[in-house]
Amino acid sequence: MTKQFLTFILLFTISMTSMAQKPEYEVLFHGIGDNREFTQKYSYPQTIMGERTSIELGTTIDSLHRFRFGLSHLFEFGTEADQVKPKLTAYYRYNDQTNTFFFGAFPRMDLLDFPLAMLADTFLYYRPNIEGLFGKHSWSWGHQLGFVDWTSRQTMTQRETFMAGLSGEMRFNLFYFQNYLLLYHHALTAAENADEHISDNMGYALYLGYNFQQLTGLQKAYLKVGVLGSSIRERNVDDGYTTGTSLSGQLYGEGKRFALRSTFSFGEGHQLMNGDPYYAQDSYLRTDVIWKFLQYNNIQGTFNLSFHLVDGSTLDQQQQLSLVYRFGNAN
Repeated sequence: MTKQFLTFILLFTISMTSMAQKPEYEVLFHGIGDNREFTQKYSYPQTIMGERTSIELGTTIDSLHRFRFGLSHLFEFGTEADQVKPKLTAYYRYNDQTNTFFFGAFPRMDLLDFPLAMLADTFLYYRPNIEGLFGKHSWSWGHQLGFVDWTSRQTMTQRETFMAGLSGEMRFNLFYFQNYLLLYHHALTAAENADEHISDNMGYALYLGYNFQQLTGLQKAYLKVGVLGSSIRERNVDDGYTTGTSLSGQLYGEGKRFALRSTFSFGEGHQLMNGDPYYAQDSYLRTDVIWKFLQYNNIQGTFNLSFHLVDGSTLDQQQQLSLVYRFGNAN
C-alpha cells in the first residue's frame, strides 16, 4: 500500500466527513488461536496464531446511507509484520427496516453464516472481506440474502474465481426452515494453458428445525435435520458432475457461559472447494464444547474444544480461541 494512496484515503475521508451529518470510525481487533490436531489423510494439521486489526473511517449521510474506507491487516505470529499485505476496505451500505445492501470491499464477519461444509472457518481468517455485493430482505417471519464475492481476478498467472450464494430462514412458531446455496466458479488464466480447465462447484443444504429453549431454560436451544448436497465437474475432463448427498443436522444448546454443538453428516462425501475437508468423508460427526470466558460490553472471548469423529474410527481434536474487541462511534 503506497504512501500516496494512504494520503488520498485520509484526505477523501476528511472531505466526506466535513460534509456529513455524522462522521464515524470503528476499530476491530480479532485475536485468533487455532490448534488443529488433525489426521493428514482427512484434513491439514496446523496451528494458526495471530491477530487481525481493522480500521474504518467514514460517514453516515442520513439514517440510511453509509460510506466507509479503511484497512484490515492480519499479523500471524512468528512471521514478519509485512508478510501479508493489508486488505483495503471501502464500501457503500444502505440499510432500512427491511433491506440491507452492501457494495465494495466490506467485512464478512456477522454477515454470512453458512455451514462449515460449504464455507470453512479459515475463510474468515484469510479473506476477511467480501469483495462484491450483498443484499438482504427481511420479513417478520424470516429473511433471504444473496451475495457475490470476487475472490481472484484473471491474470497471466492467476486464475479467475468467484463465489455466489443464497441463504435464508422462514419461521413458523417454534419450527423453522433454512436454505443454503453456494456456487464457486474456478476459471482460467489469461495464458490459455491447455492443461487448465474450468471447474464448476455447487453446494446446497436444506434444514427443518425446532427451537426448544423454552423447554430447557437455556438461552438458545435447537435441533435441525436435513439434506446436504454437492456437485463438481472439470469441464472437458469429467463426464458430467460428480455428486454427493448426505443426511445432515445439528443439535445446539447455549447457557450463560457454556454451549454445546454437535454437527453430523452421514451418507455420501462431498467435494466442496471452499468447505471443510472433513465433509469429504461418508461419515463425519463434530462436537464442540464452547466456553464464553469473556462477555463484557464490546469484548467477546470464546474458547472452543472440538472433537472430530471420522468414519466411526478416527478421532481428531481442535482448540480454537477467539477474542473480538470493537470500539468506535458507529451503530
